[in-house]
Amino acid sequence: MENTVSVNDVSRISAGSLFKGEIQSPNDIRIDGTFEGKVISKGRVVVGEKAIVIGDIICQNVDLCGSMKGNFFVKDTLTLKSGCTVDGDLHIKRLQVELGARFNGNCRMITEAEFDKIAGAPAPAPVK
Repeated sequence: MENTVSVNDVSRISAGSLFKGEIQSPNDIRIDGTFEGKVISKGRVVVGEKAIVIGDIICQNVDLCGSMKGNFFVKDTLTLKSGCTVDGDLHIKRLQVELGARFNGNCRMITEAEFDKIAGAPAPAPVK
């Protein structure tokens, strides 16, 4: 059975929005505005073309189209799309780079075990 993601399961920071802090989600996250802090997702993080992220992203997969100043910790694949910019370090299992992507920093390929150690224990369940 294939996993399908409902649009209602995607957390989104819209264009024109500014969010500061930490966001944790068991689902996918899409950022089209400005985010300062830490993003933690058990799914995919998409950083839109005009988005700006300052901080760290810890997740399963990332598609970066916008601007990132910080570090990536990616369990599977980081995709740097044409026109994106990264100023920071990559700790990833796989890297896909399109022509026109800009990256300034260090890249270290990690195993899933190393990712799990970096990501730490799972977040506590929300209080009901």
